[in-house]
Amino acid sequence: MITVRTLDAHDAEQFKAVRLLAVDNSPTAIWPTRQEEMARSIAEIVGRIRSTRTQAVFGAFEVDVLVGITGIRREPLSQVSHKATIWGVFVNPSYRGRGIAQTLLAAATAHATDEWNTIQLMLCVNAESLSAKRLYASQGFHVFGVEPRAMKVEDRFYDEEHMFKTLV
Repeated sequence: MITVRTLDAHDAEQFKAVRLLAVDNSPTAIWPTRQEEMARSIAEIVGRIRSTRTQAVFGAFEVDVLVGITGIRREPLSQVSHKATIWGVFVNPSYRGRGIAQTLLAAATAHATDEWNTIQLMLCVNAESLSAKRLYASQGFHVFGVEPRAMKVEDRFYDEEHMFKTLV
């Protein structure tokens, strides 16, 4: 059985391990390189996953093993506080096809609406990642633009599609 909850300091080591798996599994979808992700200290990771009034990170657990993650953040400035950005959606490949990504997105969306009164969600996705694009479209996200050459992995550039979802 999979449970989803916000992460805290006790989850930092597992979060780092899942992020490294994400970089290895999807290097064109995750911004930091393996070396950059490895260089982050546990203290930095604790700060990155700590829930605040502008950020939250969710984990999907099978018993006590972290198998999926996603984050959500927003700006505290009043003129843009109506929207939040989903980032870092990843599910261990061994656990895919079980609705975990959808459950993580639902948890992040509920947090954004219930805790922050957010009315719009944003995200970016590698334009070549057809499965991720299908996932986000199935959850009501729509493309509103493409950033050419948004990411460079080794000697190749990748475009990112910018997507949004209105909640109200």
